[in-house]
Amino acid sequence: MRFVLFLCVLLLPLTARAQELTVFAAASLTDAMKDVSALWVQAGHPALRLSFGSSSTLARQIEQGAPANLFASADEKWMDYLAGKDLIAADTRKDLLGNDLVLVVPADKPLHVTIGPDFDLFGLLGASGRLAVGDPAHVPVGIYAEQALKKLGMWDKIVPRLARTDDVRSGLLLVERGEVPAGIVYATDAPVSKGVMVAGIFPDGSHDPISYPFAVTKAGDTAEARSLLTFLAGPQARVVFVRRGFKVE
Repeated sequence: MRFVLFLCVLLLPLTARAQELTVFAAASLTDAMKDVSALWVQAGHPALRLSFGSSSTLARQIEQGAPANLFASADEKWMDYLAGKDLIAADTRKDLLGNDLVLVVPADKPLHVTIGPDFDLFGLLGASGRLAVGDPAHVPVGIYAEQALKKLGMWDKIVPRLARTDDVRSGLLLVERGEVPAGIVYATDAPVSKGVMVAGIFPDGSHDPISYPFAVTKAGDTAEARSLLTFLAGPQARVVFVRRGFKVE
């Protein structure tokens, strides 16, 4: 009997670890997912292991075998990428959130502009200033930014002036530090930093709708992972996402 009890005690930590879930989420979800993790713990689950970065980087890590139970992308492209390689549980895929694309400037140099075809972006940047943006080659916020700048007729001239970053939060940091006069980020990122302010919002029609698909990965498909996805789509998590500025689908 003592031996059985000893084994039960010994296996408890292993059981707890087995129930822990790893979430790979777009950098723009950082604060919201930390808040949701706290609610998940309050509901009686172990804290989530959260890994944040560019959706492209995270998708490639999953492709290379990185252990993740759930992937939350900032665009459809990188979820499609994993789906095409049969790496997500297709029946779990859900578009949960939306966002806006905004232009931010340092808070100590406040500015309000109307972004349209006649907007003088180069006048805002000055003679040598650069525009911080996630690398349009693979970072979702940069892809949306490229679409918007092309629609507004600015893209070809602005390309040499881009300060390309690995994810949206890195671009935000460049503006916060005053290393660049402006940057393009999501509306939900701007409130995270007291060092920046929103100067203007890109028109919805200038870029594809910003969509956040969530899905359980095939390698991490467990009942607990599916419960987490249900929780993320539920009322408690929705309150968090709305409070953080996301549009709830």
